[in-house]
Amino acid sequence: ETVLSQIRSFEYSQKNAVLVPAAALGVGGMLLYWLRSGRKFKTIDMGDGWWGSGERPLRGKEDESIRPFKIETSDKEIEDLHRRLDNFRFTPHVEGAAFHYGFNSSYLRKVVAYWRNQFDWRKQVEVLNKYPHFHTTIEGIDIHFIHVKPSYVPHGRAVQPLLMVHGWPGSFYEFYKIIPLLTEPARHGLNEGDVVFEVICPSIPGYGFSEAPHQKGFDSIATARIFHKLMNRLGFKEYYLQGGDWGSRITTNMAQMLPQSVKGLHLNCVFISKQGLGRLISIMLGAYVPWLVGLSREDARRFYPFMQKNVYDVLRESGYLHIQGTKPDTAGCGLNDSPVGLAAYILEKFSTWTDKSFLYKDDGGLESKYSLDELLTNVMIYWVTSSIVSSMRYYKENLSKDPSLNAYSRYGIYVPTGIADFPQEILHTPHVWAKDVYKNIITYSYMPRGGHFAAFEEPKLLAQDIMQFVRKVEQL
Repeated sequence: ETVLSQIRSFEYSQKNAVLVPAAALGVGGMLLYWLRSGRKFKTIDMGDGWWGSGERPLRGKEDESIRPFKIETSDKEIEDLHRRLDNFRFTPHVEGAAFHYGFNSSYLRKVVAYWRNQFDWRKQVEVLNKYPHFHTTIEGIDIHFIHVKPSYVPHGRAVQPLLMVHGWPGSFYEFYKIIPLLTEPARHGLNEGDVVFEVICPSIPGYGFSEAPHQKGFDSIATARIFHKLMNRLGFKEYYLQGGDWGSRITTNMAQMLPQSVKGLHLNCVFISKQGLGRLISIMLGAYVPWLVGLSREDARRFYPFMQKNVYDVLRESGYLHIQGTKPDTAGCGLNDSPVGLAAYILEKFSTWTDKSFLYKDDGGLESKYSLDELLTNVMIYWVTSSIVSSMRYYKENLSKDPSLNAYSRYGIYVPTGIADFPQEILHTPHVWAKDVYKNIITYSYMPRGGHFAAFEEPKLLAQDIMQFVRKVEQL
């Protein structure tokens, strides 16, 4: 009987050895199918929109052609800029101000002198035009984007389409340093796997060379729909998404809208504003026993002291948010009229959002991370397109509908998600909190350095993390 029972036990274990993995594989396959199809999960209604001038035409199909576009400048444009820079009215700062009061006016004087006498806009236009630019009309407005394909694809290597979306006060130019790392990784020492991308970087409508919406209500949902239409128009059925700042919200909405089209979502900025007693208790306990509430040691280091990092620092850095979320046109008209005012307003963010300690530097630490040519090129994109006002309106359109930016968190994100958490980001979102909304996190990386403008500041680190994420998704 002992021998027979051992034989039966062996047969039973053998059956389990086959059945259990088979069952797990079956369940996993079904789950993956549901995740990719989006059929079992609540999604944002795609809807439709019209953002052109006047009423939507009743007849006639929208021009869906994709038209090559080239950035150009003129003597008149440069002369007007120089005249305005020459008339800059200097306001002395208080002693020891550094960047505590905003952009230090003594350093601003140096920036303006460089802008007027050394910055070569014609040369920077050539730099901007090194990648192919295009326009296409979607929902009544012209959408600008760059589309960069790899020059060489090794045999057997699949090219992954990647849509990268910027935020404010950035632009498509933020991605110029990371694009070659993604499209030609072997040339830049990143040939660790079989991942190569073709990169599409659109300008959010109202930013840079994308036409501004003419109607009220243009928010991140409308942007997400337009960018899905753009990718579809380019012939892509499935694609990866990447974003920070507004780009994070837009790409998240895209994953909530058409999950079946999104192979993976990679973010370098996550804002989750869930509130309640449970979250409050978690914050309080996390300061003393972080492991008890699911926080890692690194989470605790980046998150505490809570009031300093999550209240005082945020209040100091978010004054612009209230202005732009309520009456953007008032402040915007002054910025649109003064290149110096525009530069101070934008570049101040590239100081303290890159590194909080730059607040204590007289030059805002700007040239320790970027060149003046790079910074002023981004400012010039806003200046020559007169897009600062329409870019600021984007806050009002989103915040007036959803003040906490939390309305769509009830639509869980089930597509594979990768998060790169940079230590100098404005807010840290712990892994355990991110899982409340992003249900299928494949990679979560504590990045060693860098801040809000990750692609612009630390392109190699971000490229490596994107590749690691996509490689894992492709192996699923």
